[in-house]
Amino acid sequence: MDDIVRQAMAKWPNVPHCWGWLGLDARGGWYMRDDRVQAAGPFPQHKGSLLRHDKLIEFIHRNYARDELGHWFFQNGPQRVYVELECTPLIWRLDADLRLRAHTGQSAQAGACVTDELGRLYLDSDIGFGLVHTLDMGIAADAVEAGIWQPEMTNAADLPRRFGFVRSPARERQLGAAAAPQREPT
Repeated sequence: MDDIVRQAMAKWPNVPHCWGWLGLDARGGWYMRDDRVQAAGPFPQHKGSLLRHDKLIEFIHRNYARDELGHWFFQNGPQRVYVELECTPLIWRLDADLRLRAHTGQSAQAGACVTDELGRLYLDSDIGFGLVHTLDMGIAADAVEAGIWQPEMTNAADLPRRFGFVRSPARERQLGAAAAPQREPT
């Protein structure tokens, strides 16, 4: 997290959280969701405006984190902006040698490998759970065929509970849910 963000949090500790204004799609794209878009419906059916400003995206990446309930957020100075997820909190990019890098640029070590009923491939890691980017499925398929990764079949609907993340913190808040799914032991 940026020092300037930590300083702002210390200076203004009681800034209300922000819900529903930021979305992350299945390809690692960030979407700004204003009042009009939010009123039109949930993410990802109503995505909003794709962010294209490189410095803003880099700032989001450096200040993207998870709370104890599995809600992913962007700490924007003193304000926590909870993120609506199309699929998973991280989107993995793979290098030819299978080095794993999140859409945020952060490197990770792969752990469990799962696939869902639609054939999407996911990896758990030391920094969180994510979907393998569609552009890297050729590399991932080679790793599976070589036996490097041995995917376990699961249903996409079970992923949040199993891997401890919340796809829609805003919806959970509206429903008044007491707690997010707890991550299952691996």
